[in-house]
Amino acid sequence: MEFSEFLKYVPKILKESLPAIEAHIKMVPPERLESLHNQSFSNTIPRRAAVLMLLYPKQNMTHMALIVRNSYPGVHSSQIAFPGGKVEKFDKDLADTALRETEEEIGIAKEKITVLRAFSEVYIPPSNYLVSPFLGFTENELQFTLCPDEVSDIIELPLTSFLDESIIVNVTMSTSYANNIDVPAFQIGNHLVWGATAMMMSELKEIIKKVI
Repeated sequence: MEFSEFLKYVPKILKESLPAIEAHIKMVPPERLESLHNQSFSNTIPRRAAVLMLLYPKQNMTHMALIVRNSYPGVHSSQIAFPGGKVEKFDKDLADTALRETEEEIGIAKEKITVLRAFSEVYIPPSNYLVSPFLGFTENELQFTLCPDEVSDIIELPLTSFLDESIIVNVTMSTSYANNIDVPAFQIGNHLVWGATAMMMSELKEIIKKVI
């Protein structure tokens, strides 16, 4: 999709109701469905984080930025994600967290980004984070500067490829809550995007498909 065409759909994206769990469950293994439907924070106080689903033009075509996290001791090591991170006390709000972390991780200044809207929160049990995704865009082609301590690579995903149903696959893997289970994922080249990021992508995909 050409970026000029995407911009025409922005007013509709702003008005569209979020499908939330209806979109999220499409990218959730059966083993996690019950916990998703009965999610409660009565016994825990989740930590807060925010990420940015950033759309931008590359050779006039709409792309979305994903990062490959560095390998480190932790549940999210080497995973594919949106740029973002935990809330700091000095952040004005959750959107400011997403913008600050995006600038820190991939070098795109917050002044260049227009935040369109918040999307539905996603809870990540293994790390006890409640993550708020935001959709934003920039009208300029981007030059990324990756933070070497946090990001090993960046994936520039064409929106047309993202909207293609053939990139959704089922793979067998072991997760933090079960071994050798079938997990729905986005297959992007040699990369698999699953879990919370895939759930966010599913909601974004449904919204865009509704308005185009």
